Amino acid sequence: MVFKRLLGALGVGGPKVDTVLSPGGVHPGGTISGQVNMIGGSSDSEIQQVSLEFVGRVEVEFEVEGEEHEGHRLVGFDKVAVSGPFRLGEEEERSIPFQIPVPWETPVTEMYGRQLGIGLGLRTELAVAGAVDAGDMDPVAVFPLPSQEGVLEALSRLGFVFKSADLEPGHIRGTGQQLPFYQEIELGAAPQYQGVMNDLEVTFLAGPGGLEVVLEADKRGGLFQSGGDVIHRYTVPHEAPDQRDYVSEVDSWIRAMVEGRPGH
Repeated sequence: MVFKRLLGALGVGGPKVDTVLSPGGVHPGGTISGQVNMIGGSSDSEIQQVSLEFVGRVEVEFEVEGEEHEGHRLVGFDKVAVSGPFRLGEEEERSIPFQIPVPWETPVTEMYGRQLGIGLGLRTELAVAGAVDAGDMDPVAVFPLPSQEGVLEALSRLGFVFKSADLEPGHIRGTGQQLPFYQEIELGAAPQYQGVMNDLEVTFLAGPGGLEVVLEADKRGGLFQSGGDVIHRYTVPHEAPDQRDYVSEVDSWIRAMVEGRPGH
């Protein structure tokens, strides 16, 4: 028995955890449900807490011997406890159903059936007294809100082309951003703007009251006078594309950037 407890403290023969999510994807501001399935180890375990945490694969830069490199690291956000302390018996099977909120600023992982290449998941942590935490990671599919769909569809209809998407660390100044990172969706310039800008980067910061849209244009010299970045920010309500003329609205945003008028 003493040997079993020692192995448990080293993570050998300890409890195992497997989280199963309900089928289908989720939307920012919605809920995600499923159940945490556990099997006891080779001896009884005192479980301190079962928690779920959203994690994103965020792009980072680091230096090695004076050279700059790019990589990724997992950043957690919005950790929720789904169970308090309990005893899990030897080889006992137990399940904990859950339904937790999805943070409004959760990055979108796919749109129109296309994967955006964003690493996003739900990490399960089983805190065991006197032992290594058992863990489990499950990918989460996050679909855009109607307002986000409206903006993206408008950009597509205006001729902008999707190039890539990633998660950037830090905060965007002047916004109501809550998470420690933000998503950038990079689009190639529409044909009518290729002489003015190289690319357009779009960031969505959703909240209960509406959607902040941050646009950053990699501008060229000429019409913009000099090269550099132009950043505009706009706010729209959560309305579906059939309830709002997103094409005209987004077109006016792009024209304001091109003409050097301030965004709001």
